[in-house]
Amino acid sequence: MPDPDVVIVGAGAAGLSLAYHLCAPGAAVPLSVVLVDAPPGPLRPPPRTWCYWEPPGGAYESALAASWPRLRVRAADGTATVADPSPYRYKMLRSDAFEALVGRRLSGAASFRRIEATVTAVRDAPNGGEVLAQDGRVLVRGRRVFDSRPLRRLPPARTTLLQHFMGWFVRTERPSFDPTTADLMDFRTPQPARGLSFGYVLPLDPQTALVEYTEFSPAPLDTEGYRRALRHYTQEVLKLGEFQVTAQERGVIPMTDGHFPRRAGRSVHRIGTAGGATRPSTGYTFAAVQRQSRSVADRLRAGRGLRMPAPYGVRPRAMDAVMLRALDSGRVDGSDFFTRLFSGVPGERLLRFLDGGSHFHEDLLIGLRTPVAPMLRTVVELPFLTRREPPPPPPTGHEKSTP
Repeated sequence: MPDPDVVIVGAGAAGLSLAYHLCAPGAAVPLSVVLVDAPPGPLRPPPRTWCYWEPPGGAYESALAASWPRLRVRAADGTATVADPSPYRYKMLRSDAFEALVGRRLSGAASFRRIEATVTAVRDAPNGGEVLAQDGRVLVRGRRVFDSRPLRRLPPARTTLLQHFMGWFVRTERPSFDPTTADLMDFRTPQPARGLSFGYVLPLDPQTALVEYTEFSPAPLDTEGYRRALRHYTQEVLKLGEFQVTAQERGVIPMTDGHFPRRAGRSVHRIGTAGGATRPSTGYTFAAVQRQSRSVADRLRAGRGLRMPAPYGVRPRAMDAVMLRALDSGRVDGSDFFTRLFSGVPGERLLRFLDGGSHFHEDLLIGLRTPVAPMLRTVVELPFLTRREPPPPPPTGHEKSTP
């Protein structure tokens, strides 16, 4: 096979999404695509869950595990705020269903090829980029290479926290869940000394749900720490009674105001979390990956020059930096901060804000729902803080999709 037009390294959400959009039928300029996937083993992530919001319909609707028309946040005292974010629905997509859906399209694309190999490096080469295998040989060359592998080190930042979590898919003996409502944040959990914690409940039916314990804090817990937190949340807070754990998820996501370069060379581009697609203040990634993938694919399929889109604009990134610093410094109480946002802002507007798509005047109105004095103090402080190299991140399990 001649050198392809596009080489994609990694078959996670970012790599598969880009391949899916590049191989859609009807391109003005048909493209040859090679996807390099890690062989079975530790480099392949386990089954995982992605969540996002959009109106009913969408490219992946047939593969969804569930979706919810209502969202709920519970304050530390149990007070519930329920939002109807219409026209949006909160959607849950399992990685195995997503891979199957994408695989059906790719299997019918004559100019697509998938290979398995452990990639050690990606670099520029004459007339494009090249991917190196474990033994140092050139595995494949292409006109453009898109690398979705996680970074070995996070970029220098003024603030770096981790969003880390463990979740159980549970089956209860009695009806315990409302299948129309997703609990995005339940702050009836013991709060850590630094950061915040909350429960996260995605019901699949009255007796089945994904129940997670999540922290925003400097370091992950050990396995027993997560299990202890989940036992407390399921028994003492949710009072589920007897239940079976049918599956488990665990992950770590960086929350940082560091800059993620979208280019690693003249013809080498970073995508996914490595390219800055994870929203620093929330951990949401999937929707930004779709925007980025569609934009790249549309330009290449139309024969236009590539311009890698920024996953988020300057203003959302600046607001994220302020929020992270205020939270990490202890100037704002995390549970109070998010509870006030959800109780004071209409659901549809808040979801657009969390996705980086709100207007300036809407951002100002939302800002008034936050603790103004601590946030202004943080705004003044940020320009004088030094960006420092954070420690190497722990291995990530999968994207966490919580606000």
